[in-house]
Amino acid sequence: MKSLSLSRSAGQRQSRVDFDRKSFVIDGERVFLQSASIHYFRMPRAEWRETLVKAKLAGMNSIDTYFAWNVHEPEEGQWRFEGDADCGAFLDLCAELGLWVIVRPGPFICAEWDFGGFPWWLSRKEGIRFREANETFLRAVDIYFDRIGEIIRDRQLGAGGTVILVQVENEYGYLADDEASRPYMAYLRDGWLRRGIEVPLITCAGGVEGAVEGANFWSGADSHFDKLARKQPDAPKIVTEFWSGWFEHWGAPAAIQKTPELYEKRMFEIIRAGFSGISHYMFFGGTNFAGYGGRTVGASDTFMVTSYGYDAPLDEYGRTTPKYFAAKRLACLVQAIEPFLLESEPLDAAAVRASAGLDVRGRRLGDQRLLLVESGKEERETFHLTLEDGRTLPVIVHPGEIAPVLVSVDIGGGLRLTSTASLACNEPVGGVRTLIVHARDGLRSFVELTAAAPIRLAGERPQLASWSPDGRTVSFDLYHFREPQTIELTIGGEALRLIVLSGSEMDRTWRLGAGRWLFGCDDVDLTPAGEGEFQVAVSRAAARLPQPPALLDWSSAALELDCIGGMPVDRPRDFTSWGQPYGYLLYSCEIEREREGWTTLILPRLEDPARVFVNGTEAALIREVGSAAVRLPLRQGSNRLQLLVQNMGRLNFSPDLGEPKGLFDTGYVDGVALDLRAGWKADDGETEAAVHLDRVAAVDGQPSLSRMFSLDGQDRALLVGAVAVPLRVNGRIVPLEGYQNWFAHRTVDLSAYVQQGINIIEMPYFKSPIPRLELLAYRSADSVGGWSMAGIGEERPEAAARLGAAAATVEEAEAARADGAARAAGKEAAAAAGTPAWHACEFAAPSLPETLRPRLKLRLTGMSKGSIWLNGIDLGRYWQIGPQEDYKIPMSWLQERNRLVLFDEQGRSPDRVRLLYDEASAREWEPHLE
Repeated sequence: MKSLSLSRSAGQRQSRVDFDRKSFVIDGERVFLQSASIHYFRMPRAEWRETLVKAKLAGMNSIDTYFAWNVHEPEEGQWRFEGDADCGAFLDLCAELGLWVIVRPGPFICAEWDFGGFPWWLSRKEGIRFREANETFLRAVDIYFDRIGEIIRDRQLGAGGTVILVQVENEYGYLADDEASRPYMAYLRDGWLRRGIEVPLITCAGGVEGAVEGANFWSGADSHFDKLARKQPDAPKIVTEFWSGWFEHWGAPAAIQKTPELYEKRMFEIIRAGFSGISHYMFFGGTNFAGYGGRTVGASDTFMVTSYGYDAPLDEYGRTTPKYFAAKRLACLVQAIEPFLLESEPLDAAAVRASAGLDVRGRRLGDQRLLLVESGKEERETFHLTLEDGRTLPVIVHPGEIAPVLVSVDIGGGLRLTSTASLACNEPVGGVRTLIVHARDGLRSFVELTAAAPIRLAGERPQLASWSPDGRTVSFDLYHFREPQTIELTIGGEALRLIVLSGSEMDRTWRLGAGRWLFGCDDVDLTPAGEGEFQVAVSRAAARLPQPPALLDWSSAALELDCIGGMPVDRPRDFTSWGQPYGYLLYSCEIEREREGWTTLILPRLEDPARVFVNGTEAALIREVGSAAVRLPLRQGSNRLQLLVQNMGRLNFSPDLGEPKGLFDTGYVDGVALDLRAGWKADDGETEAAVHLDRVAAVDGQPSLSRMFSLDGQDRALLVGAVAVPLRVNGRIVPLEGYQNWFAHRTVDLSAYVQQGINIIEMPYFKSPIPRLELLAYRSADSVGGWSMAGIGEERPEAAARLGAAAATVEEAEAARADGAARAAGKEAAAAAGTPAWHACEFAAPSLPETLRPRLKLRLTGMSKGSIWLNGIDLGRYWQIGPQEDYKIPMSWLQERNRLVLFDEQGRSPDRVRLLYDEASAREWEPHLE
């Protein structure tokens, strides 16, 4: 057994974190880690307690959290550890609530978070390379570790806190194997050791010597377990990220494909494989406020939505979902049979005979069994299991479901349990040993108890019960009514209570702490009530909810494009070199034309969507970025071209971290854009077949594909989209360092590989259809010059800040009214012309009864794309292309009077924008009197 001895301060007992191949051991006791992934930086501090309590009430014994470097050092040398960014206070709150903590401080965290957690200013440093043993990068990392390390060190288990594990980096194995990553990973590992981290170090999806490696996945538990067992046979096997849902990005469908039923099944697969820890990523997702939503691989425009709800057990507003109750049911079962699970081995199910269509696997310990039975039928069926001792049990399983069956499991005190219902409680409750079993509404189950002494009834006799001749075994044929049933028994003079619940009543049953259970409540919360004490609040009924605040009297101010001069620049600059981390930049230039007509403008370096204006009128919205081509109408003479670009988030995962944002090269007129997805030929060595990458293609293996294209006078050529490696042009390999085919997007400069006339491009077949593969060609001589730039402020736009503001004098009031009337009169015209604009209004905080716990959200019906501020706080980006429809308005950020500001890229009218309560806001709460 590996061990780490942690000394507490004088007068406190010594605490240890040990481990062996079976599990982690804390203070001498084996533990099954049931961890909720919750990020403190994705919600206001006022919401921390309720979110953590909800995790604890679901049976979670630990919290997994990233630390976001860019939250704590938003500008170089300017540290922020107060308010919502007080990560130390978050760790202290976990300790107060009795929750262990798994700390994941990075420096890289991925997390669909801007730049993977790195501060934006890092990319300004000369010669820096990220996630490498690069001197410039590691120097900055050391400074970060110095600051964050003392917060973690002082809250380790042995120092009086509850930090039990610290992660080294994050998912490095997706970029390089352990050998290639060793210099970098070892440096980080040693950095934590030097800074006094004594609890075990862990990694995920890639490892380093001296750290326990975990696995990140949604499915395939068996293969992940086997891989870890081969790599680290003497270490515990934990799921460092069990993906409870998935993130969403603009223009995609809602990420609800991981249903609650599948979620529960995958958890049983993890138990079945033999893991001794599950971290639910995410348990509560939260919100990507401000500009912190990231960008990931898969296409050029995979930008995260503002919500990070993640279809998680707790939704973005902290409300329980069906997945929450699935997690709670599994956690209760694990807790009830934890000693068995942590000592068990895989079951050889050959000795168990089952009805056709039922797959039987599970865990064993001596003669004890946990059978996890999976149905392959298309409808619910009653199957039968014949056990090793010859008994045959009925078990009801739904299609595709995995159901637990306990066979002669020692649940303590010499009592053995066999049950086709799931076990939720195995502990004294109110001084009486209590077992709680449950099954879906309307199902039957078989429950059998065997003891060393006779088992006798102490209450009413159940309808269907039978005793063995010696009285030491009692069997129950149970129906799971909606109304709970209680069976009172005694064993050798000791009381035993068996509570039988339906699935819906199990969801209304809560474990408040050791030996404290609460029944018949839709929702439960704990609120502080003095030194170490908590008051229980319960929700049992719905109330009539008052109307949410109305959003009236909007004022609008157009972004007057023709009046913005900006700062002259030789060529467009990206956000970082311009010195602006987030928000908007407006790029402007003049294009002279001898005659009226259309041109194809090539933008070789554009990393964010751009709204294009020609002579003050919107001409296009560029969504597919990296490099872009856009058809534009130009008049004879001078034309003013403007691009309004919003930083939509930096890559949160890629070998290309730190990409410049916005537009960072000039444009070129009269270019050519050629869609390359059609016209490929596949050569499998025997035949030649046409392959269309924009259609579903029947292609076996990864044959070589080839295609011709021609150039006529263009000396520059870019290939952009879902390229595949190895890539060849005219027989020469084009190097693509770090690129993997599943990234599905890259901009490749082919200028040094192409020739005038016919060119041949070759690459292996990867998949079809693919979203984009274009050749952009142009002449260097056709560049656009005379650029200027201007930053469009997001935090408090000057135009919006004065809208609707209280005037100090009569003259100012009259001027404000006149200004407002003029703007209101021109609002519809501005919107029709597609002119960007700010809109502002004020509303009063809602006045609601104390018995309600409302959640407020903003629905932006009719708007286009832009940003939201509440009382000067940046709530994030919006884009009305789905899947996000509603935007969180944190109740703790409301004031008596509140100012809402929208910046809309098309200046659309906010007349249909409104505030809403979530459905659970109508739930009424009351103190629970025990």
